[in-house]
Amino acid sequence: MGTSASQLGKDVLNEYQELTFLTKQEILLAHKRFNELIIKEGGTENPSSVSMGTILTLPELKSNPFRKRICQVFSTSEAKDGSLTFEDFLDLLSAFSDSATLEIKSHYAFRIFDFDDDGTLDQGDLEKLVNCLTGETDDTRLTPEEMRQLISNILEESDIDKDGTVNLSEFQHVISRSPDFVSSFKIVL
Repeated sequence: MGTSASQLGKDVLNEYQELTFLTKQEILLAHKRFNELIIKEGGTENPSSVSMGTILTLPELKSNPFRKRICQVFSTSEAKDGSLTFEDFLDLLSAFSDSATLEIKSHYAFRIFDFDDDGTLDQGDLEKLVNCLTGETDDTRLTPEEMRQLISNILEESDIDKDGTVNLSEFQHVISRSPDFVSSFKIVL
């Protein structure tokens, strides 16, 4: 599915549209933005990908508390450095688009929140999740007791099989009862 960073042919554009939840106009805008990031990066050794640091300069990600984790989840880089190819960038935009299904959005949200990539949200993942949302400063950090109580409440509501973790199907069940989730899980260029 690869293409050079400077051009986007009609066949490739059609293929990207078939494989994503994006319109042709959104794909062309994404391609333009991706090329701007390549230029911003300057003499990059690999013009087919953009570093996580450069991706994180996008206003749409700059203030997202999960910005680094988002890059890590969507990156197909063997170096596991969070860099994104154009296809990775399209996958990210597609998953966060208004047209993406609840199943797709919840799948990627789960992967973003699964910090240790073990397929479950355990106490460690939930602590990192809460810290990302509340901020990790002394003024905003929860006390150990507050954190314990919050995680206990999360597990009580979400952990259907009572194994001490939240798996993908349990997470999707919780999300299905939250109509605001779909509208809040988006990035618009």
